[in-house]
This record gives sequence, C-alpha cells and structure tokens, in this order.
Amino acid sequence: MAAPTPPFLAVPRDGGERLVFSGTTIVIRASAESTAGAFTVFEETPPMLDTPAHVHRDEDEALFVLEGEHVFVCGGEEQLLGPGGMVFFPRGVPHSHRRVVPGVGRLLGMTSPAGFEGFFRMLAEAARTGKPLDEAYARASAEYGLTWVGR
Repeated sequence: MAAPTPPFLAVPRDGGERLVFSGTTIVIRASAESTAGAFTVFEETPPMLDTPAHVHRDEDEALFVLEGEHVFVCGGEEQLLGPGGMVFFPRGVPHSHRRVVPGVGRLLGMTSPAGFEGFFRMLAEAARTGKPLDEAYARASAEYGLTWVGR
C-alpha cells in the first residue's frame, strides 16, 4: 500500500506552532500531521541553549544555518558553519551543536520521518503546566528515542 500523499502546505513567515520551554522557542513549520508523516520542519529561535551530544534512534536530522555561527560535531568530526551552511546527522550517530556566541543564532531543522516535534511538544507542555523539566526531558527522550551521550 502506498503512503498517503500529503496535502499542499504553505506556512507564512510568522506561521507555525510556537513551543516555549527552558527559555527556548521552537516553531514547528511542518509536522507529521501536515506532511502525512514524511518529515518535520522546525525553527530554533534565539535565545537558544546549546545541544549536548545525543543520538536519534528513529530520525535523520538536517540543520540549516539561518543566522549566527555554529559549531556542529557529528561522529567525532567538527564543522564551523555560518548563514547558508547545512549539516546532516544520520540516525544512530552521536552529534551536538553549540553557538559561537552563546544564545545567538537561528536554525531551521528537518527530521525524517516526521514525529520528532512531539519531543518539543512534551517539553513545552511541562513548562506550561509547571512540571519539572528534568523529568519531562527524561520522559520525552525515552518516548522519542533520544539518548543523551555523556549524561
């Protein structure tokens, strides 16, 4: 049976689902629901915390640099990229990210297949309801197949 064809999707500049947690805003531009499960697109807006080393069990991930300078590490290789740069992190390979200037920079991310936006939704829901974020990170990581390396 063929996968369902997703409907046409157009998201304006200020559109998308805004999720806030830990002083971070993630804007979901495309989700499992809007792409028939094909991929997720999200924007990380400043201020953002750096992302420690982790592994995705289920998704490949690509990040496109929109603003700022960023250092990406994947499988032991390090790359400095500025606006227009892009990285691809295959599932199962440890990777991390930090901003050259802490809190400064903006990224557009894509995961495939779709669904990882649920991780961000769980964190935003915990923040909104005042639940402990450490517990929310642990639950969301377990549910979405994210393993933190060195924690």
